[in-house]
Amino acid sequence: MKTAVVLTIAILANSIGNLLLTIGMRDFDGAAPSAAAWLSRTAGHVVSDPWMIGGVILLIVFLSAYMTALSWADLSFVLPATAPAYIFTVFLAKRYLGEAVTPARWAGTMLIVAGTVLVARSFSDSTTRIVAPARMEGGQIP
Repeated sequence: MKTAVVLTIAILANSIGNLLLTIGMRDFDGAAPSAAAWLSRTAGHVVSDPWMIGGVILLIVFLSAYMTALSWADLSFVLPATAPAYIFTVFLAKRYLGEAVTPARWAGTMLIVAGTVLVARSFSDSTTRIVAPARMEGGQIP
């Protein structure tokens, strides 16, 4: 149950965070005379635009929730379990950004999610790591 709650938070934060970043970047003119100028202008935009700040905060929430889920369950479950974010993100893009989402794009998104659902259905409490991986001398994993 706790894993499902954390993954739901991750899905929502990822989708909404990406929506906010897109809104914030649409207000930004990326043209610059040099790479250094572009980096400086972009950094200034990220820390001053409220849409960008909100998006970054939500993606930090996503990353925190994702890492928490990884501490409880296998990567081979956690990664596919976040696939519903694809559907939610496409929905948000259509609804709030006015993007034209063709039936083929919806079908492709659904196909990706359907495949990940098949993987995620294999989840059980036994997916939680019990033994840490063996480490070689110097702390490297073989």
